[in-house]
Amino acid sequence: MDSGRFAAVRGWNSWIPVLPVLAFDLLLSVPRQWRMETSGFDLGIFEEAVRGYAGFHAPVAALKGTAFNLLGDHFSPLLAVLAPVYRLFPCAATLLVAQALLFALSCVPVTALAVERLGRRRGVAVGLAYGFSWGLWKATQFDFHEVALAVPLTAWAVAALARGRYRAAVCWALPLLLVKEDQGLMLAGIGVYVFCRGRRLLGTGAVLAAVAGTLLAVLVVVPALNPGGVYSYGNNGAWHGDPLTRLLLPELKWDTVALLLAPTLFVALRSPLVLLAVLPLAARFWTPAPSYWGTACHYNATLMPVLFLALVDGLHRIRAGAGHRPGRAGRVVRRVAAAVPAIALLLGLATAPLPDLAGPSPAVRAVRQVLAVIPDGATVAAANQLAPQLTDRCTVSLFPYLTYPGATGPVNRPVARWVAALDDPGDFPVPESEQLKATAALPAAGYRVVAAGGGITVYRWGSS
Repeated sequence: MDSGRFAAVRGWNSWIPVLPVLAFDLLLSVPRQWRMETSGFDLGIFEEAVRGYAGFHAPVAALKGTAFNLLGDHFSPLLAVLAPVYRLFPCAATLLVAQALLFALSCVPVTALAVERLGRRRGVAVGLAYGFSWGLWKATQFDFHEVALAVPLTAWAVAALARGRYRAAVCWALPLLLVKEDQGLMLAGIGVYVFCRGRRLLGTGAVLAAVAGTLLAVLVVVPALNPGGVYSYGNNGAWHGDPLTRLLLPELKWDTVALLLAPTLFVALRSPLVLLAVLPLAARFWTPAPSYWGTACHYNATLMPVLFLALVDGLHRIRAGAGHRPGRAGRVVRRVAAAVPAIALLLGLATAPLPDLAGPSPAVRAVRQVLAVIPDGATVAAANQLAPQLTDRCTVSLFPYLTYPGATGPVNRPVARWVAALDDPGDFPVPESEQLKATAALPAAGYRVVAAGGGITVYRWGSS
């Protein structure tokens, strides 16, 4: 087979995992919206922002507050690339489909490098193992987040690093600054890696761009657009003890490190690429919020391409080293290394959840009928669970209302003519007692019941 035809076949191989991973992520996420298992925090928030971009407006998320520009919460202007698709398909499920597609496409650079270094079968196995890795499906299970845009960018950037294409790696990583302000840490790590590989000018430029972009976002842009004039996530709390203790303890942090490496059977440690995970993990472990330390939600999604590409590079190094070992020892090392992709795939499939394909329950159908009394274009204060059912056609704020950091009471309180409240609310993101108290106060505020059923009640302000 000539080199051109071989390259074409190899290219097609890298796309093999895309379809099964896409189908898996779609089945894991979209039915949750149909069953009303998604939430305003965060799917509704991001839908409002993308809806703003799609209408050629600012990314205002009323769920965060009246006229709240989401760029005053996190610096994520790259969300605007989803606007054309959302304009064609204006619903919350569009974001879930986009996220699934982004995760599936990130399999391409991982699989391509694996096929080059390990051969077709093992390379495809690694690509599938990556696509079904827990860091990705955990993100898929928790609504939509802007980091979905960072996953394929990181995958292509790190794959370019592994090939020694340092300029391409930096070019792929630069847009990370537009995904979210903390993604500058990945760009900085790539810059340091490039610097240590001898491309000092390019590496220094990447690090400086990361520092400048991050500081500009958190010190200038976000505070300028935030109602409180602050970067809400910049307070890491007072610490008077040993900084190493804060960074390395409690042991939950080490559990997370072990679980991150486990899908690669710890072979990722054999590659220097694994060091790219250090800065993002250190930043999360430094914060006082335990939610950043563990394995829940979407926080580990961007580390998955780093670790699986480190696995590929690590296996390549192990096999190359085994070639210099004489006799039986070299053969044993090569056989063990050859088995790793299959084991990683089996591990990924064994730990991945089975998608729940159940349709909407009678209670959910009843809820939809009740929500249908709210007209398109209305201003609605909705409970967290109900918000993403309305954000495609209404201006939706959170019921009851949150306060901003530093405020002494509710600020930018939305004026909503409609309220959609749960009869039995949970505690997120507002304590249940506060929600029940706010619901009880609605009649005195001029709201009357217009529809109820399925465990929700809809109120309308005024007598008409």
